[in-house]
Amino acid sequence: MLQQTRVAAVIPYYERFLKRFPDPAALAGAPEDEVLTLWSGLGYYSRARNLQKAARRIVALGAFPRTHDEIRELAGVGAYTAAAVASIAFGLPHAVVDGNVRRVIARITGGLGESQIFADMLLDRRNPSRSNQALMELGAVVCVPRDPKCGECPIAAQCEARKAGTQNDLPGKRAKPATIHLKRNLLLINQPFEGASVGARLGEFRHAITHRNYLFTVHEARVRVAPKGFRWVSCKDIDEISLATTAKKGLRCSIGV
Repeated sequence: MLQQTRVAAVIPYYERFLKRFPDPAALAGAPEDEVLTLWSGLGYYSRARNLQKAARRIVALGAFPRTHDEIRELAGVGAYTAAAVASIAFGLPHAVVDGNVRRVIARITGGLGESQIFADMLLDRRNPSRSNQALMELGAVVCVPRDPKCGECPIAAQCEARKAGTQNDLPGKRAKPATIHLKRNLLLINQPFEGASVGARLGEFRHAITHRNYLFTVHEARVRVAPKGFRWVSCKDIDEISLATTAKKGLRCSIGV
């Protein structure tokens, strides 16, 4: 849930999710619609689907995998997550590289070190859990992006960036993708009707996803029958289904959900 989502926003979702799905078996056996409903509002729904796929894999295995390679095979688990779980949960010697670690290494090496290789060199193999968490914490609390607290850093004497006075310049900024402006129509279909038609304009709203800025125009619409795979939902039951943020914004234009 924390992938590209702030901690403060995640906490209530996390608590509700664990209350409903206290173990992998509960999550594995749940209907996907229910999983997505509890995820609704966090966005990036592929994370929820992958989490359920991972739960089903864990149930099939009979227990959570205990090797780095097996953890890496779980749906949605990348190099960072696999290394973090392997080292912190099982004490396996795999170095974690996140944004904080990448920044620390860039400054220590003066921008010349490859992050994963250098992280592997720094890892304390006797206690990889503590080693990984310490390096991540160093980047999060001391070696911060702007105005790093070099006077508090326990490895300041070994930092090439500090020696050169370039700590505020490293790591180099990645080029941001150009903002893309897009327009979309959103149809609010609130009753069956003989024939299909687009009705009155109900309003519009803006919505941003990374570097894409959307302008949605909301229209009332009617259809003869619900398309295959769709079903009618009463307004009073809206909270019981998974809705994307854009769908919720569109509904506010009409029924104030």
